[in-house]
Amino acid sequence: MPIELEPLQACPPPAAVAGPQACAPWKASVVAELAEVVRNEPVNAEYRHLVVSCSEAAAQALPGQFFQLLCPQPAGEQPFLRRPMSLYGADPAERQVAFLYKVTGAGTRGLDTLRTGDRLDIMGPLGVGFRLDPRWRRIIAVGRGAGLATLAPLARAAKANGTEVTAIFSARRPELLVSVALFERHGAEVIAVTDSESTSGPANVERILRREIADRGCDAFFTCGSSRLMRVQQRLAREFGLPGQVAMEQQMACGIGLCYCCVRDFNRDGEIVSRRVCWDGPVFDLMEALP
Repeated sequence: MPIELEPLQACPPPAAVAGPQACAPWKASVVAELAEVVRNEPVNAEYRHLVVSCSEAAAQALPGQFFQLLCPQPAGEQPFLRRPMSLYGADPAERQVAFLYKVTGAGTRGLDTLRTGDRLDIMGPLGVGFRLDPRWRRIIAVGRGAGLATLAPLARAAKANGTEVTAIFSARRPELLVSVALFERHGAEVIAVTDSESTSGPANVERILRREIADRGCDAFFTCGSSRLMRVQQRLAREFGLPGQVAMEQQMACGIGLCYCCVRDFNRDGEIVSRRVCWDGPVFDLMEALP
């Protein structure tokens, strides 16, 4: 059974209640529960796709949010803390959430041991996700590495919002690109750039962005996974007066803002302020982010 942690809507004080229907029923927006593994399979030489069945509350996760996963213990290792994992996909109808991960340490080695039918302790959805303005007709998303997974849920959300998407995806080699088919399935245009083809440098990405803005316009930038490419978008956002959002990557421990492990600096109206990535983000205003 899921453990309900946080109310979606708090009830007003008794004196403020006008009648029996004045307060909506209490409903959890964050849960800790044992989810059942639906599949856990490789998508290329580096990344694996993990899908679990979960509660209704967990399946309501929004693009840009994340979960804290209590990874199984691989042989001879004991990962202690939960591992933060950005949302790769959520399906409320099927009550499923998905993650894309790369095996790099004890925690992800533990995830790699999961098989269909196994149970995984998940907590979420957590954090502040991406926001789509219903007035936006076209957005541009730029991602690299793990950022390709974090940006993935934007494709479905943008389609539902009636917003066109052009995605510029960067990787070391073409076979390491992920999320391309997912974006294309939701009607997005994908432009791939890679190190091996010498097309992924900031100068070339800037040329592509300028061409896209000039040819078809852009209402907002979205990005994750590369500080160099983020700086390019910040410069162009300033030049063309565009809003933007960035999903920040940071080491986390608790995931709920208590341990202050994930604090980093941001530039807010010319003042350097410290903010918790897990609690105040992980999605922030593009112009406030510092590399």
